[in-house]
Formats: sequence, structure tokens, C-alpha cells
Amino acid sequence: MKSVEELESYLTTPSAALNEDMKAIDGDIMILGAGGKMGPTIAKLAMRAMHEAGLSHDVYAVSRFSSGDVREDLEASGVRTLSCDLLDDDQLESLPNVRNVIYMVGYKFGSTDNLHMAWAMNTYLPGQVAKKFRASRIVSFSTGNVYHLSPVVHGGSTEESTPQPVGDYAQSCLGRERIFDYFSGKYGTEVLHFRLNYAIDLRYGVLVDIAQAVWEGRAVDLTMGSANVIWQGDANERALRSLLHCSNPPRVLNVTGPETVSVRFAAEEFARRFGKQANFIHEESSDALLSNAANSHQLFGYPRMTLGDMMDLIARWIADGLPLLRKPTHFGEREGRF
Repeated sequence: MKSVEELESYLTTPSAALNEDMKAIDGDIMILGAGGKMGPTIAKLAMRAMHEAGLSHDVYAVSRFSSGDVREDLEASGVRTLSCDLLDDDQLESLPNVRNVIYMVGYKFGSTDNLHMAWAMNTYLPGQVAKKFRASRIVSFSTGNVYHLSPVVHGGSTEESTPQPVGDYAQSCLGRERIFDYFSGKYGTEVLHFRLNYAIDLRYGVLVDIAQAVWEGRAVDLTMGSANVIWQGDANERALRSLLHCSNPPRVLNVTGPETVSVRFAAEEFARRFGKQANFIHEESSDALLSNAANSHQLFGYPRMTLGDMMDLIARWIADGLPLLRKPTHFGEREGRF
């Protein structure tokens, strides 16, 4: 891939499986928090899948839209955009009622220095949304951060593992789930908690963080010695297809790739592709933030994009000097401070 346009076209090309599932997703789809890293591509993917499935439902993208370019791009793709401050009760109430909601609103980076906003966005707002969209199916984006670090040899936390969130960000994300659970019980709303970690684009993500460090000759910290990753296009598809698996009581679903990726291995693979030397600091801990996504693979199949393909594409993208978001994931954070 040689451009952002080519990358986004690839990220928004639906699979045959998504097109088939889309036929069973009756009604319009609304994506709340659609202005972030994943939101625009998931909205465009939904629109393309609707078109290829021969459906005429609307796809709404809701955000404050601080960037006009994002909004114009979505509108050009057929997505209906709505500018909304979701924390404003009147603006939230003015949104149209739809059958299907994908809730992507969240506050992570900078949350340690702005705790009241983190809790308002991650825990208070879901209650307001749950009341507004009580008759909808809701896929609520969550995070593997609700789990505690687990021994690498155990293969990651499963949906049955007891959440033990560390830090305000992770605690408030578990709070989001609990609030949706409450209103699901009160109104009978069908909900799925989409515990994602970590989505990979060519412009950002865990693998990009590692590759950038190798490319720039910086040492790679091995303290968090393992991670899970999934191609953003695969994560987008799973989010849309999860609308068919919402339930009451709510369902929890871990979403990530099948591998426990060694940070050392990834760095050495990027070094080989770049013709450089990987440098390291510290040693691998025996535990890491890891999720076991076997249930989502059973539902949706294995991701279409392999780990090796992701590394090939990222290496070429960085070597070619193509645009990066330069938003580090801080995946190595072990104390929950974001």
C-alpha cells in the first residue's frame, strides 16, 4: 500500500461473510464516537457492506467532528454525519432512534490528568446513552484493560476471568460495562461488550510503536514482553457482525488476534525487514496484559490479516516515509496510568 487512500479503501472493503450478516442486521446503524481512529473506517465499511448486500438502511456517524475533512470524507462515502456533544443531554436526545448502535466513545490518553472527564465519558455517559437507545441493540466498545496482568504461559484472560482493572481508566471502562448491564436489566436492551486489544493500522498501534523504535534506533522496552494484536479491518468487521450476537443479559466478547506476540520477536522481525539492529532494555516480565479471543474466532473465524502480513505492510509503510498518526499506544504501561 502506497497511500492513505489505498489503506482506507482496503480497511473498508467488506468480506462476503460481513455482507451476508448485514442482511440479517435489520434497520439503520448508528456509530457513536465515530471521529476517532477506528470510527471513520467502521462507518465506511458498514456503508459499503450495506450497498453490496443490496440494502437501503442508513449508516449514521456521530461525533463532534473537530476535523471537517473527516466529516466530508464520510459524507462522500454515503454515511450520514451528525455533529453532537454527547455529554449535552439535549443534543443526545435529539439524535434519531435507530435499531443498531455501536458505542465507541471513550477517554483514555490523558485520563490520569483529567480523571473527572474520564469517569464522565467512560461511566456517566453510557447511562445516558443506554436510556436514549433502550430499544436498540448496542455493541459497546470496551477493552482488555479491565483484566489484570496474567501469566504469559496461561494464554490470556478469557471472558470468564474476573476483571481486576488497574488504574482509573480501566476501572471506568469496567464501570461502563456495569452501567450498560444495569440498564440492560432495566429495559431488556440487548448488549455486547466488545473487549478489544489492540487494533492495528499502518499508521498506529502496538506493532507500529515497535517498528518505529527499531527504525529510529531507539531501545525497545521488554518489560511488557507480550501483547495481542488484530488488524483494524478485522476488528471493524467483528464489531459490525457482533450486532447479531447482542443479548440480554449482555454478552462479553474478547476481540484480538490468535497469537500471543512476543515484543522481542516483533522487534527482531522489523529489524530484519529494515536491515537494522534491534536494541532492547530491561527483561520480559512473566506476566502481561493478554486476552484469549477463542470465542470470537469461533463466531467469526480467524482474522483475514495475518501477523506476518501486518509486519510486512508496516515495515514498508515506515520505510517509505508514509504518514503516521504519532499517537503511541503506551501498551507497555503496567500501572494503569494513561
